[in-house]
Amino acid sequence: MAKQEARTKKAATIETAMILGAGLGTRMAPLTDTTPKPLVPLCGKPLIDWPIDRLAAAGVTKFVVNTHYLADQMVEHFEGRTDVILNFEPEIQETGGGVRDALDKIGDAPFFVTSSDAIWFDGIKPAVQRMLDAWDPDKMDALLLLVPVTGSYGYEGSGDYYLDADQRAAHRGDRLVAPYLFGGLQILKPFLFEGAPKGPFPLRLIYNKVQETERLYGITHDGEWYHVGTPESLREVEEVIAEGYTKANTR
Repeated sequence: MAKQEARTKKAATIETAMILGAGLGTRMAPLTDTTPKPLVPLCGKPLIDWPIDRLAAAGVTKFVVNTHYLADQMVEHFEGRTDVILNFEPEIQETGGGVRDALDKIGDAPFFVTSSDAIWFDGIKPAVQRMLDAWDPDKMDALLLLVPVTGSYGYEGSGDYYLDADQRAAHRGDRLVAPYLFGGLQILKPFLFEGAPKGPFPLRLIYNKVQETERLYGITHDGEWYHVGTPESLREVEEVIAEGYTKANTR
Protein backbone atom coordinates (compact mmCIF):
# COMPACT_ATOMS: atom_id res chain seq x y z
CA MET A 1 0.00 0.00 0.00
CA ALA A 2 1.36 3.35 -0.96
CA LYS A 3 2.34 5.49 1.94
CA GLN A 4 -0.06 8.36 2.46
CA GLU A 5 1.35 11.66 3.55
CA ALA A 6 -0.57 14.54 5.08
CA ARG A 7 -0.04 17.67 3.11
CA THR A 8 -0.85 21.23 4.03
CA LYS A 9 -1.83 23.54 1.18
CA LYS A 10 0.57 26.43 0.94
CA ALA A 11 -1.13 29.78 1.29
CA ALA A 12 -1.21 31.88 -1.86
CA THR A 13 0.83 35.01 -2.33
CA ILE A 14 -0.93 37.91 -4.01
CA GLU A 15 1.06 41.08 -4.47
CA THR A 16 -1.42 43.43 -6.19
CA ALA A 17 -4.68 45.03 -5.10
CA MET A 18 -7.14 47.33 -6.86
CA ILE A 19 -8.80 49.90 -4.60
CA LEU A 20 -11.99 51.39 -6.02
CA GLY A 21 -11.81 55.12 -5.36
CA ALA A 22 -13.49 56.90 -8.25
CA GLY A 23 -17.03 57.33 -6.93
CA LEU A 24 -18.66 60.69 -6.31
CA GLY A 25 -19.69 59.82 -2.73
CA THR A 26 -22.93 61.77 -3.02
CA ARG A 27 -24.52 60.02 -0.01
CA MET A 28 -21.60 61.19 2.12
CA ALA A 29 -22.34 64.88 1.45
CA PRO A 30 -21.65 67.45 2.78
CA LEU A 31 -18.35 65.80 3.78
CA THR A 32 -17.68 65.07 0.11
CA ASP A 33 -18.50 68.57 -1.13
CA THR A 34 -14.81 69.40 -0.98
CA THR A 35 -13.18 66.03 -0.26
CA PRO A 36 -13.24 62.80 -2.27
CA LYS A 37 -14.94 60.04 -0.31
CA PRO A 38 -11.80 57.84 -0.01
CA LEU A 39 -10.07 60.68 1.87
CA VAL A 40 -12.88 61.30 4.37
CA PRO A 41 -11.31 60.49 7.76
CA LEU A 42 -12.46 57.69 10.03
CA CYS A 43 -10.91 58.15 13.48
CA GLY A 44 -8.40 60.53 11.91
CA LYS A 45 -7.34 58.12 9.16
CA PRO A 46 -8.63 58.41 5.56
CA LEU A 47 -11.08 55.66 4.65
CA ILE A 48 -8.89 54.40 1.82
CA ASP A 49 -5.92 53.87 4.13
CA TRP A 50 -7.82 51.32 6.24
CA PRO A 51 -7.97 48.59 3.55
CA ILE A 52 -4.56 49.51 2.15
CA ASP A 53 -2.91 49.01 5.54
CA ARG A 54 -4.63 45.66 6.06
CA LEU A 55 -3.67 44.41 2.60
CA ALA A 56 -0.08 45.62 2.99
CA ALA A 57 0.19 43.71 6.27
CA ALA A 58 -0.63 40.52 4.35
CA GLY A 59 2.07 41.07 1.74
CA VAL A 60 0.42 43.19 -0.95
CA THR A 61 3.08 45.46 -2.41
CA LYS A 62 1.30 47.21 -5.29
CA PHE A 63 -1.93 49.17 -5.09
CA VAL A 64 -3.80 50.42 -8.14
CA VAL A 65 -6.33 53.11 -7.25
CA ASN A 66 -8.82 54.54 -9.72
CA THR A 67 -9.72 58.21 -9.34
CA HIS A 68 -12.17 60.68 -10.81
CA TYR A 69 -13.82 63.15 -8.43
CA LEU A 70 -11.35 65.69 -6.97
CA ALA A 71 -8.55 63.52 -8.29
CA ASP A 72 -5.90 66.13 -7.54
CA GLN A 73 -6.43 65.49 -3.82
CA MET A 74 -5.88 61.78 -4.38
CA VAL A 75 -2.66 62.57 -6.22
CA GLU A 76 -1.51 64.72 -3.33
CA HIS A 77 -2.45 62.09 -0.73
CA PHE A 78 -0.36 59.39 -2.38
CA GLU A 79 2.51 61.63 -3.47
CA GLY A 80 5.83 59.93 -2.86
CA ARG A 81 4.36 56.43 -2.45
CA THR A 82 6.03 54.10 -4.92
CA ASP A 83 3.61 51.28 -4.09
CA VAL A 84 0.54 53.18 -5.31
CA ILE A 85 -0.39 53.65 -8.96
CA LEU A 86 -3.30 55.97 -9.79
CA ASN A 87 -5.58 55.40 -12.76
CA PHE A 88 -7.62 58.49 -13.62
CA GLU A 89 -11.05 57.95 -15.19
CA PRO A 90 -12.28 60.89 -17.30
CA GLU A 91 -15.75 59.34 -16.95
CA ILE A 92 -16.77 57.06 -14.09
CA GLN A 93 -16.77 53.44 -15.25
CA GLU A 94 -18.47 51.84 -12.21
CA THR A 95 -16.79 48.98 -10.36
CA GLY A 96 -16.35 46.54 -13.23
CA GLY A 97 -15.34 49.11 -15.80
CA GLY A 98 -12.90 50.63 -13.33
CA VAL A 99 -11.09 47.33 -12.92
CA ARG A 100 -11.20 46.60 -16.65
CA ASP A 101 -9.58 49.94 -17.48
CA ALA A 102 -6.79 49.37 -14.93
CA LEU A 103 -5.79 45.86 -16.02
CA ASP A 104 -2.68 47.14 -17.80
CA LYS A 105 -1.46 48.35 -14.40
CA ILE A 106 -2.72 45.33 -12.46
CA GLY A 107 -0.92 42.66 -14.48
CA ASP A 108 -1.78 39.06 -15.33
CA ALA A 109 -1.80 37.41 -11.88
CA PRO A 110 -4.76 37.04 -9.47
CA PHE A 111 -5.36 40.24 -7.50
CA PHE A 112 -7.41 41.65 -4.65
CA VAL A 113 -10.17 44.19 -5.23
CA THR A 114 -11.88 46.22 -2.53
CA SER A 115 -13.52 49.57 -1.93
CA SER A 116 -12.82 52.20 0.69
CA ASP A 117 -16.31 52.38 2.22
CA ALA A 118 -16.44 48.79 3.51
CA ILE A 119 -14.47 48.72 6.74
CA TRP A 120 -13.75 45.36 8.30
CA PHE A 121 -12.16 44.41 11.59
CA ASP A 122 -10.49 41.05 11.95
CA GLY A 123 -11.53 38.11 14.03
CA ILE A 124 -8.97 35.66 15.36
CA LYS A 125 -7.06 35.72 12.06
CA PRO A 126 -6.80 38.67 9.65
CA ALA A 127 -9.46 38.51 6.93
CA VAL A 128 -6.94 39.11 4.14
CA GLN A 129 -4.82 36.20 5.32
CA ARG A 130 -7.92 34.00 5.57
CA MET A 131 -8.68 34.88 1.96
CA LEU A 132 -5.15 33.91 0.94
CA ASP A 133 -5.37 30.65 2.87
CA ALA A 134 -8.67 29.77 1.18
CA TRP A 135 -7.67 30.81 -2.35
CA ASP A 136 -7.31 27.78 -4.63
CA PRO A 137 -6.74 28.86 -8.25
CA ASP A 138 -7.19 25.29 -9.48
CA LYS A 139 -10.89 25.38 -8.64
CA MET A 140 -11.63 29.09 -8.12
CA ASP A 141 -11.76 32.04 -10.49
CA ALA A 142 -13.19 34.42 -7.89
CA LEU A 143 -13.36 34.41 -4.10
CA LEU A 144 -15.63 36.78 -2.16
CA LEU A 145 -15.55 37.81 1.48
CA LEU A 146 -19.13 37.31 2.69
CA VAL A 147 -20.55 38.80 5.85
CA PRO A 148 -23.52 37.40 7.82
CA VAL A 149 -26.34 39.91 7.42
CA THR A 150 -27.12 39.64 11.12
CA GLY A 151 -23.56 40.66 12.03
CA SER A 152 -23.17 43.70 9.80
CA TYR A 153 -23.42 47.38 10.73
CA GLY A 154 -24.83 50.08 8.48
CA TYR A 155 -26.30 47.59 6.00
CA GLU A 156 -30.01 47.79 5.24
CA GLY A 157 -30.39 45.27 2.40
CA SER A 158 -31.71 41.72 2.24
CA GLY A 159 -28.44 39.90 1.66
CA ASP A 160 -26.67 38.87 -1.52
CA TYR A 161 -25.38 35.31 -1.45
CA TYR A 162 -25.84 31.73 -0.32
CA LEU A 163 -23.00 29.28 0.30
CA ASP A 164 -23.24 25.56 -0.32
CA ALA A 165 -21.40 22.87 1.64
CA ASP A 166 -18.32 23.29 -0.59
CA GLN A 167 -18.28 27.09 -0.13
CA ARG A 168 -19.50 27.80 -3.65
CA ALA A 169 -21.37 31.09 -3.72
CA ALA A 170 -24.69 31.70 -5.46
CA HIS A 171 -26.53 35.01 -5.69
CA ARG A 172 -30.02 35.07 -4.23
CA GLY A 173 -31.52 36.05 -7.59
CA ASP A 174 -35.30 36.35 -7.27
CA ARG A 175 -35.35 35.11 -3.68
CA LEU A 176 -36.34 37.71 -1.14
CA VAL A 177 -33.41 37.27 1.26
CA ALA A 178 -30.00 35.64 1.57
CA PRO A 179 -27.91 35.02 4.69
CA TYR A 180 -24.74 36.74 3.47
CA LEU A 181 -23.92 40.14 2.03
CA PHE A 182 -20.86 40.78 -0.11
CA GLY A 183 -18.28 42.50 2.09
CA GLY A 184 -16.37 44.29 -0.68
CA LEU A 185 -13.11 42.30 -0.49
CA GLN A 186 -12.42 39.76 -3.23
CA ILE A 187 -9.79 37.92 -5.26
CA LEU A 188 -10.22 37.83 -9.04
CA LYS A 189 -8.33 36.47 -12.03
CA PRO A 190 -7.61 39.00 -14.80
CA PHE A 191 -8.86 36.75 -17.61
CA LEU A 192 -12.42 37.20 -16.30
CA PHE A 193 -12.48 40.62 -17.96
CA GLU A 194 -11.85 39.26 -21.44
CA GLY A 195 -14.83 40.31 -23.52
CA ALA A 196 -16.10 42.60 -20.78
CA PRO A 197 -18.62 45.26 -21.82
CA LYS A 198 -17.38 48.59 -23.06
CA GLY A 199 -18.28 51.54 -20.89
CA PRO A 200 -19.47 51.44 -17.28
CA PHE A 201 -20.61 48.15 -15.77
CA PRO A 202 -20.76 46.63 -12.26
CA LEU A 203 -18.53 43.82 -11.02
CA ARG A 204 -21.70 41.86 -10.36
CA LEU A 205 -21.67 40.91 -14.07
CA ILE A 206 -18.30 39.22 -13.53
CA TYR A 207 -19.55 37.33 -10.48
CA ASN A 208 -22.58 36.11 -12.43
CA LYS A 209 -20.36 34.78 -15.20
CA VAL A 210 -18.14 32.94 -12.73
CA GLN A 211 -21.14 31.53 -10.88
CA GLU A 212 -22.33 29.89 -14.11
CA THR A 213 -19.08 27.93 -14.25
CA GLU A 214 -19.35 26.94 -10.55
CA ARG A 215 -16.00 28.61 -9.84
CA LEU A 216 -17.35 31.42 -7.64
CA TYR A 217 -16.54 30.79 -3.98
CA GLY A 218 -16.91 32.64 -0.72
CA ILE A 219 -15.61 32.61 2.82
CA THR A 220 -17.51 33.91 5.81
CA HIS A 221 -16.03 36.87 7.66
CA ASP A 222 -15.55 36.08 11.35
CA GLY A 223 -14.95 39.64 12.54
CA GLU A 224 -16.88 42.89 12.41
CA TRP A 225 -17.93 44.72 9.25
CA TYR A 226 -19.20 48.25 8.72
CA HIS A 227 -20.60 50.00 5.70
CA VAL A 228 -19.58 53.66 5.85
CA GLY A 229 -21.82 55.30 3.29
CA THR A 230 -23.22 58.38 5.04
CA PRO A 231 -22.04 60.96 7.59
CA GLU A 232 -24.36 59.29 10.12
CA SER A 233 -22.84 55.84 9.61
CA LEU A 234 -19.36 57.36 9.80
CA ARG A 235 -20.15 58.85 13.22
CA GLU A 236 -21.67 55.55 14.38
CA VAL A 237 -18.54 53.60 13.47
CA GLU A 238 -16.33 56.16 15.21
CA GLU A 239 -18.46 55.85 18.34
CA VAL A 240 -18.21 52.05 18.24
CA ILE A 241 -14.43 52.23 17.97
CA ALA A 242 -14.17 54.87 20.70
CA GLU A 243 -16.29 52.81 23.08
CA GLY A 244 -14.15 49.74 22.53
CA TYR A 245 -16.78 47.49 20.95
CA THR A 246 -14.33 46.33 18.32
CA LYS A 247 -11.16 44.29 18.75
CA ALA A 248 -9.42 46.47 16.19
CA ASN A 249 -7.19 49.40 16.92
CA THR A 250 -6.79 52.50 14.79
CA ARG A 251 -3.21 52.12 13.68
